[in-house]
Amino acid sequence: MKERENAVVLSQERIAQGIYSMWLKTKAAEEARPGQFISMYTNDGSKLLPRPISICEIDKEKGALRVVYRVTGEKTGTELFSKMQAGDTVPVIGPLGNGFPFEKAEGKKVFLMGGGIGVPPILELAKQMECAKKQIVVGYRDAETFLREEFEQNGEVYISTEDGSVGTKGNVMDAIRENALEADLIYACGPTPMLRAIKNYAEENGIECYISLEERMACGIGACLACVCKSKEKDHHSNVNNKRICKDGPVFLSTEVEI
Repeated sequence: MKERENAVVLSQERIAQGIYSMWLKTKAAEEARPGQFISMYTNDGSKLLPRPISICEIDKEKGALRVVYRVTGEKTGTELFSKMQAGDTVPVIGPLGNGFPFEKAEGKKVFLMGGGIGVPPILELAKQMECAKKQIVVGYRDAETFLREEFEQNGEVYISTEDGSVGTKGNVMDAIRENALEADLIYACGPTPMLRAIKNYAEENGIECYISLEERMACGIGACLACVCKSKEKDHHSNVNNKRICKDGPVFLSTEVEI
């Protein structure tokens, strides 16, 4: 089992409305892979459960991880994180979960798809992936297209916005259709309705697809069964048709799970 450590905040900035970027000095950087997450604890003793935050970037040389997260409300754990400054410490456990199997992309045309706060995990995936054609399709609410410049340095970028202010008006699937994009392999992270549409698209077109599920987690290590999703195979831990997102995921082959 991973041990909790006190990570040191190296820097923090607001990069969009309610969206913050934090670099942490942590041992978790040594083993981290794209698609994994860390559990971050507040320094408020009244908040016992950690917040699972996806890994956005990995700097193994500096022993640092970047997390990009959304503040979900007042007096929440994420709001407390947003007030932290360089030099502060935050308890973390990680890296947790399984990441994207990006090695499968070699020689293939690939979609890397992210929506909302599911956009950040796609960045490190784009940086590490080697493939024949890398097509990054990301969806936002409006013109605050955070991480756009970083994405443009790592592949062909296609953007959708709900209000049509940038790129295609609509969602990531609308961007694929508008630009007549094609792929042999898909990696995606985002809200459930988006992943459901991508899963259906992949199955209809016979495309191998890996999705990272977002779910409220409690323990983060697979013990409490608070974050299960339906699966086609029985889970050896609970002997029912489910998968623990924190332990068995968050990344799954799309045909393995029901969403």
